[in-house]
Amino acid sequence: MRAPEFWGAPAGLRARALAPLAALYGAAARARLNRRAPRADLPTIAIGGLTLGGDGKTPTALALAAMLKEAGERPFFATRGYGRRNSAEKEPFVVDPGRHDALDVGDEALLLARVAPTIVGLDRLASARLAATLGASVLLLDDGFHSRRLEPDLALLVVDADYFAGSGFCPPAGPLRAPLAAQFAHADVVLIIGANGAFPPVPHRTILQARLVGRPASAARLNGRRVFAFAGVGRPAKFLKTLKEMGAEVVGARWFPDHHPYRREELAALRREAGRLAALPITTEKDMARIAQPAPFEAAAVALSFENPALLKQILAAALVRQRVARKRGL
Repeated sequence: MRAPEFWGAPAGLRARALAPLAALYGAAARARLNRRAPRADLPTIAIGGLTLGGDGKTPTALALAAMLKEAGERPFFATRGYGRRNSAEKEPFVVDPGRHDALDVGDEALLLARVAPTIVGLDRLASARLAATLGASVLLLDDGFHSRRLEPDLALLVVDADYFAGSGFCPPAGPLRAPLAAQFAHADVVLIIGANGAFPPVPHRTILQARLVGRPASAARLNGRRVFAFAGVGRPAKFLKTLKEMGAEVVGARWFPDHHPYRREELAALRREAGRLAALPITTEKDMARIAQPAPFEAAAVALSFENPALLKQILAAALVRQRVARKRGL
């Protein structure tokens, strides 16, 4: 789904009218956050987005994996494979980009598998055990902050600085995955992506900042280029902003529901529209994972740039040390 426009605005009449239903949703989400969960034998890092989509959770997971690899670790991802429709594989299983497509494992899992081995399965403990047998030294839960199926050793909550909490309500009145205070209470680190200086303080939590930037080769190709943007994302405005920051001239756009499976006739129509505008058809990396025949489409490749990467490296290293010491002591 794409987030309703009123979700991103200060709470108005529609949001307040739906507030009783939002309170029920929030109570269930808070209870899920509070439930006890087993611990894996591996150091476990959970990454969550403050809202139902578009915060930057997947780029954060990719950046953390790259940072851990640089430190000599062997990270594995564990994900439920959101958006997949085929269920022929016995869970949990390792993503094979040469054999699996987005219908098999989900678009996010395909992106994650480019950086580190990725395991798909609803049973996170079983996924952790499989990762350990395959030589993982640390487990990254791309979508495990709110599900609480494994107790993390480090919990990182990602926030879009421009969007923040939207209306401040849970669905159906707003975009929050759980009440704001409950999410902050379960986060060890809050990562703010963007440059909005109005973000409110979060007591007793480490605050880190980062920016989403175009990868050099992609930015060079898009700089000054006429583009026709399309994507199945929760917040199209964010994608448009990224394209403009990469120097692209956006001359047209078309939007689809989040995780939209593109049909052949839709792709043909997109090619025709881009041709009519003499523009390059451009989409997100996540959308490109759902397109069986990429040409002539291209993806705007982006990455996170941390304001203080040294501090994040220290936080990751400390979490791994704490976990390993605790496991040796049998805690």
